[in-house]
Formats: sequence, C-alpha cells, structure tokens
Amino acid sequence: MLGLAMRSVRQRPGRFLATLLSAFLGAAVIMTFNSLHDTANASDVDKVSAETLRTSASVVGGYGTLLVFFAIASALTVNVRQRTDEINLLRATGATPAQIKRMVVGESTVVALVAALLAVGPAMAGGTVLLSVFKDSGQVADSVDPAFGPIALMSGVCVSLLASAGAAFLAVRRATKASTDTRRKRKPGGVRKPGGVRKPGRGRSIASWATLGAGALTASATFAMDATNAALMAAPAYGAILLSVGFALVSTSLLRTVLGRVEPLLTALAGVSGYLSVRNMRRRASELSGILMPLILFIGMATATLYMQAVENDAIKASGLTKSIDDKNLETLNLVVVGIIVVFACIMLINSLYAATAYRVREFGQQRLAGATPSQVLATVAAEGVVLTVTGVFFGTLAALAGIVPFTVVRTDGVLPGRGLGIWLAVVALAAAATLVTSMITARRGVRVPAVEAVSLAA
Repeated sequence: MLGLAMRSVRQRPGRFLATLLSAFLGAAVIMTFNSLHDTANASDVDKVSAETLRTSASVVGGYGTLLVFFAIASALTVNVRQRTDEINLLRATGATPAQIKRMVVGESTVVALVAALLAVGPAMAGGTVLLSVFKDSGQVADSVDPAFGPIALMSGVCVSLLASAGAAFLAVRRATKASTDTRRKRKPGGVRKPGGVRKPGRGRSIASWATLGAGALTASATFAMDATNAALMAAPAYGAILLSVGFALVSTSLLRTVLGRVEPLLTALAGVSGYLSVRNMRRRASELSGILMPLILFIGMATATLYMQAVENDAIKASGLTKSIDDKNLETLNLVVVGIIVVFACIMLINSLYAATAYRVREFGQQRLAGATPSQVLATVAAEGVVLTVTGVFFGTLAALAGIVPFTVVRTDGVLPGRGLGIWLAVVALAAAATLVTSMITARRGVRVPAVEAVSLAA
C-alpha cells in the first residue's frame, strides 16, 4: 500500500496541494521560532539576550504548534472526505480498512516530509528577520548572530509528520467506518440505524469538553493573580486559545445548532437560495467544520491578544510610567503572535475554502441541470459564506471575551477595554473578506464550466 500511496501522490499532485501548503507554512512557522533556541544556545550570546530568545521561542512556538496541528488536520479532513467514492471503490474491490489507512497515512507522511524540507530555506530567512526585530527593539544585543540548528530542523519535521500522520489516520478511520456501515446497511438483514447524521466519536467529545473546561479554568485563574504580575497576560491568553480550540473541535455540532436557528430567517431573506444553503450545509456540516476551525481560531486568538495588549498599553500610559524592557519584550511578542495568526490563519482559511468549494464543480452542474440558474448557485454559496462567518465570529468572539474580561478586571478598574469596537471590527472584516471573497471567486469559476461537462467530472 505504500507503493500505491507513492503512485497516488505522483499521479494526482493537485489533490495534495492544500495539504502541502498547510504543512509547508506550518513547518516554516515552527522552525522559524525554534531557530531562536539554536541562536540562544550559541556560546557567545549574553544571558539577557538568551533569555529573551528562549522565552519568545517557547511562547510563540507553542502558539505555532497548536495552529499547525489544526491547520493540517483541517486540510487533511477535507481531503479525505472528498475521497469517499474512492474509498468505497477500494473497499468494493477487496481492500481492507487497514490497507486504506496505510495508504492514506503514507500519502500524508510523504507530503508532510516534502513540505518540511521545502520550508527549511524560508525558515532560515524568517529566523534572521525575526532576530533583527528583537535587535531593533533593544531586546537582543547587536552582536548576536542568527543560527539554524537541530532544534529548529527536528521540531519542524517531527511536528509536521506527527500532525499529518495523526490527522490522516483519524480522518480515514472515520471514512472507512462510514463506508463499512453503508455496506452493512445494503446487505439483506443489515442493521439500519435511525437518522442520517453521524455523531462525533467518544474520544473527540471527551477531548472537546476537556479543552473547553481547561480553557475556562485557565482564564478564571486570572482573578487569583496580582495586577502587577509580569505573567498576568499568560493565563487569559492561553484560556482564550484553549476555548477557541474547544469550540473548533465541536464546530460541526455548533454549525448544526446555528442552522436550526437561522433557517426561517435565511429562507425568508434569500428565498430559494437560502433554502438550498441550509439543506447543503446540513448535509455538509462535517466538511464545513474544517473551514470553521481556522475561522474560530483566527477570531478568538487575534481579538484576545490585540485587546489585552491594548489594555496593557493603556494601563502603563495611565500610570505615567515608561515601558520597561520587559514591557517592550511582551508587546513585541504579542504583535509577532498576532502577525503570525493573521497571516497563517487567513491562508489556512483561504486554503480550506478553496479546496472545499473547488471540489463542488460537479454539484454546481447538477444544480443547474435541475433548474437552478448560475445566479442562484452563487447566491447559495454566498449565503453559506455568511452563515459560516457569523458562526465563526460569534464563537471566536465568545472565546476572546473569556480572556479579555478577566484580564481587564484585574489590570484595570473596568470590565471591558476602553478601545471600543475598532479592533474587533477590523478582525471581523478581515475574516469576513477572506471567507466571502474566496468562496465567491472559486464558485464563480466553477459555474463557468458547462453543466453537462461539470456533472461528467469524477467525484
């Protein structure tokens, strides 16, 4: 099956571009920040500079690793779910679930390894640029030279391979199980379970609730800290991140709940397009959860980090003090983190949206042959994008508030930041633009394909 996996990658490289891009960017992010560990370990680096570099690498490297895992998992989940017909065909020709798992995991491992090797050059350049940022802010001595060593290389390769192999295994396990259930139902006397919606596995449910609980406890721990504590921002920031991850894990259930609430309104406003949107999204809720993951993570993490840094800046300004080296270090870290989140999460969101929408060319053709006009198809995609955006913004904002409110209460006399809605509106506008523009451009290209030609394409 490993040989089959290699031939599959060579014959259909386009299918793996989304996974390759996710793994490439993820490995680049991880290796860029972990190269600071290699730089700090050099013998000629002073103690203050080494501590700054290690702190930055540890904090932002943790953020990066979390983002990488979910980005790769999202891309692989979409990829595997689009191969349902292929998996069913392999099962019908005699392939066992174990063989299919080895094939898909082997494909993902090969793609991740290639992506990690391609990311070495950009990571080396990124580490040099990042070091210059710390030098310009006075946090690292000018005599420190950049280094790219075994810590950066091994961390990027290992995290990419583990995330790819693990996510591929879980995705194909669910796909082969669904295929087995379908085959069993078709047999005479087969047991047919009521309902057509598959519930998430027990392991995923436990992980989701555990992550949500850990996020809530971590954010609540802020109330037990002193306002002058240098690590005050750590607890609410990690709490917001964990809550964002928890919401991302249960995004399928969240989307179905939202659809049940907005169906009457969407149908009344958009008519036939709204009705089709709700039906399509209910059927594809599991696939669309791969888009909600980066959207919720982006909204939650960017909003929480930016607002908490704004609160910190206002508190220092109100006290009449000047920023210390530690304050500048923390601000640089937060701005760098937000920059990574904005670039990485947006690219992953666009990547997932493009892969999911481009795959629907055949579906668009079927809708047009059934009587839908190209305008109605595009309106359906637009309505889906609006629902996804609203869902992601709501739960991402909820996760962000869980970190912002405790930090603001402890650091100042207020409950909410005094900056107003400007930062939040900017984050939401960027997320909405990425979601709607990508889906509409991709869908417009899809409806340009003649309907008869589109439905003849292989699923």
